[in-house]
This record gives sequence, C-alpha cells and structure tokens, in this order.
Amino acid sequence: MTKPFPFLDLKAQFASIRDEILEAVHKSLESQQFILGPEVDTFEKEISELTRCSHAIACASGTDALILALLALDIGPGDEVITTPFTFVASAGSIAHVGARPVFVDIDPHTFNIDPRKIEKAITPSTAAIMPVHLFGLSAAMDEINAVAAARKIPVLEDAAQAIGAQVHGRPAGSLGAIGCFSFFPSKNLGGAGDGGMLTTNDAAIAERLKLLHLHGARDRYVYEIVGMNSRLDALQAAILRVKLRHLHDWNEARRHNATRYRHLFQEFHLAEKIVSPEEPANFTHVYNQFTIRVQNRDALREKLRAQGIPSEIYYPIPLHLQKAFDSLRYQPGDFPESETASREVLSLPIYPELSEEQLRAVVAAIVKSLP
Repeated sequence: MTKPFPFLDLKAQFASIRDEILEAVHKSLESQQFILGPEVDTFEKEISELTRCSHAIACASGTDALILALLALDIGPGDEVITTPFTFVASAGSIAHVGARPVFVDIDPHTFNIDPRKIEKAITPSTAAIMPVHLFGLSAAMDEINAVAAARKIPVLEDAAQAIGAQVHGRPAGSLGAIGCFSFFPSKNLGGAGDGGMLTTNDAAIAERLKLLHLHGARDRYVYEIVGMNSRLDALQAAILRVKLRHLHDWNEARRHNATRYRHLFQEFHLAEKIVSPEEPANFTHVYNQFTIRVQNRDALREKLRAQGIPSEIYYPIPLHLQKAFDSLRYQPGDFPESETASREVLSLPIYPELSEEQLRAVVAAIVKSLP
C-alpha cells in the first residue's frame, strides 16, 4: 500500500536543492543587502531572458503585479477590464482595487481559459484592457485575443501567474501582451519562500512607469514624480528564486511527463470515457501548474479519494461572478454557464515533479475504485 502523500510536496523539492538554497540564503544574509541590490537585478535579467522580454521588474506579489500593470496603463474609475470569472480572485480583484469594473467573459470548456470568440461582444467604449488568465499552466489563445484587441487598440495584460515557462508557437508566456504578470507564491512552478511577483514588457515607456510605481513613484531618493506604492521583491527571495530558476525547465518537463503518464493510465484503465483530461492544443506548451480533470459527481469522487488517502484540490469551486465580493457587478447564476459547469466538475490531481510512478499509479487506481 502506498504511503500517504501530499497534494504538493514542497519538502521533496527543497530536499533536492537544499545545499544550493542554503548557500544562496547564507550569501544573502552575509551581504545584509535585503532590499533590491544585485540579487534582484540579476534575477530580473534572468527572467527577462526566459520570457524574451526587454524588461522585467520584480515586485512583492503576483497580485501586486496585476495592480501595477493596471496602474501603469492609467486604468481606474470609469474604465472596464475584460477578464474571466473562472480564475483566482486576484485577477478580478486587482481590477476592482484600482477602481475599474471587471467585465467577465465565459471560458472555452476545453481549455478553461477565456473564450476569445466571446470577447468582442463584451467590448464597450469604456473597455480599457483585456486581461486573459493562463489558467493551470496553459496559455490563453493569445493570437486570437490579440487580434480582437489590436482591431480596437486595446492593450492586453497577461495574468501569467500560473504559467511561467508556458509557450504559444514557441513564444513564452509574459511576452504575448503589453505586460506579463507572474507570481512566485510557493505553490507555483517557480515558487519562493513567501510572496513575490514579476512584470515583463517589451515597451520601454511602460517599463519605466512600472519602475516608478513599484518604488513609491521615485526615481531618485526622496524625489517623487508620481504617487506609487511599495512593492519590492526582497533580495532574500530573489536569491532563492535564482537557485530554483536553474531547475525550472527540468521541473516543468517532469510535470509534463506526469501529465502524459496520467493520460496513458486513464487509457489503460478505461477511464477516458468517465473523466476528461486537460487539453494541450497544438503549438501550445502546457506547464501544468495543475492537472485538472473534469468528472461528473466530482464531490463524491473527491470524498472517496480522500477516504483512500489520495489528495486532490478544487480550483475553483465558485466562479467569481457568483462571489459575494462581486455582488455589485450584478451578475446572476446562468450568466456564464461554462464557468459554472467547470466549477462543479473540476478536480485537480497531484502533478508536482517529485511525484513517483507508484504515487501516480495510486491516484489512478483510487479513481478506478471510486468511479462506477
């Protein structure tokens, strides 16, 4: 019988790079340079290279990255920003935080990402940006989204919090819109020892504004050009993330390998007719921050898995348009049926790089035992 194991085993990841991390932390502590400095500068350059963007600006969290991106484009009260209701709250929350109105567009049921075919109808004279979310590690259909946006001269802000390393036609997430926004929350494919975020852009003017905004609006000490905010990535976090960045490609490939193994085992045990595996469209590179299946009677399956010691998670049980926090938007049940159906059917299975073949098979065996 397989020993119980967690949904995400950060201790296993740490064990594999313990000496590298401790050396980086020790070096950072010895330097006593905790705010900005060479570790942050170098990490920004490395992310710039990874995303093939001219500029990368580190900040305090993925949520701050979204807020800063909106502020950089002067989006605020009276503006509307189109996004998806099937995502983490930060996507729409950042829009509301700057005083703009989130306008939801339903998802493509095959990818869980915003459906580009439905965006056009949601555009109004107040639309100031489109914010697609690369959910679960799969980029949204950026070519189609950018075509709609370009025709109306609307900027596109990528919420790439879950998708570092993902690609579309060989182009990295974070380089596909006006600004890319990343999170380094510990559960992400590239996760720190706390919160952290990054913004990427190929627009020099936007980059300069982001640099001002995340440092209280100052280019020179005590000289404030605009009203900004304090959103800096700690040097200690940058040092840790730089170590992990060296392993990101291999970890993403391990996640992709595990996703392939799940699909093969679903075929082997005749589960393909009972559950729907996540899709990876042609010319897209999915990095599987989550491996999210769809299944009827999801809650019953999850309880049966839990009884067998198999972990799982639900991302996300209530779409944002039905959350109390967004009551003022006056959306109703049934407004976004694909998102609502997904919220009832999705179940995420363990997918982390250190997941063993035995553990992976245990997950599938438990599903076989649990489904009629």
